Amino acid sequence: MSGASAGLSRAQTAQVAGHFGEWMQGRLGPEGPIALVTVPCPSLSLKLTLTPNDALQIVQPDPPVLGSGRASAFLHKLGQPTMGRIHVIQSFAPRRGTGASTAVLVALARACGVTDAEQIAAACRTVEGASDPLMIDTPGRALWAPREGRTLRTFSAEPDLEIVGGVLGEGETTDPADTLFPDISDLVPVWAEALANGDHRRLAACASASAQRTTALRGPADDPIADLAQDLGALGYLRAHTGPARGLIYAPGSVPADAVPRLTAAGLAEVMRFRTIQIT
Repeated sequence: MSGASAGLSRAQTAQVAGHFGEWMQGRLGPEGPIALVTVPCPSLSLKLTLTPNDALQIVQPDPPVLGSGRASAFLHKLGQPTMGRIHVIQSFAPRRGTGASTAVLVALARACGVTDAEQIAAACRTVEGASDPLMIDTPGRALWAPREGRTLRTFSAEPDLEIVGGVLGEGETTDPADTLFPDISDLVPVWAEALANGDHRRLAACASASAQRTTALRGPADDPIADLAQDLGALGYLRAHTGPARGLIYAPGSVPADAVPRLTAAGLAEVMRFRTIQIT
């Protein structure tokens, strides 16, 4: 069912995967919109159960990912009753650059019976001011405008690559008014061509270039991820452009055995390994 439902009569559960930073993020020209290509991460999962209740109640881990004010505003924007018991179970914490704030809203919308991606994106934009493309079916194929909540371009495919990554330093909350991003308009056509040709090395080069430009502009100055990529034979590296997630990029099946301990030894926390496309 899409659109607003008449009301919740029984418990409904929705599950949404997060992402792990971005392959690229920046402006499309000096005065152009901010755009990104997200890194899907099937290993990161947020599950939300919405149960009928006379008041709005939220049960969630600490640190919290959803405040009552944001939940109420989001439900109101969707035309839903601002009540119910919301139970959140998540495998990833907020402020990591992994999409927790968007994932919880998308899951809440779907638990209400709202499945239209444009409607959910508009509500996320109203409440958050910026969002990740987790409400669309193939988020990794979109050139996404996070401040506008819309797809600017749909690519022919999405990368099938393996990532080893973790969290570097303190968490960071995305500021919708933040426009300090480099120009990536030159990388977008290269990315599209590399996708069409299945060129893992060029895809990784685009991601590395975007990450390097953002690090040069925003820091941190001592970010070790580029050196780790070289030392561990990665195709390249990526980052959350607002957030502490960092990752090394490999062709599937080529991750060295010592990659996880080496990233941990270098100071990254919550180190994980995943494939960007879920193979069943």
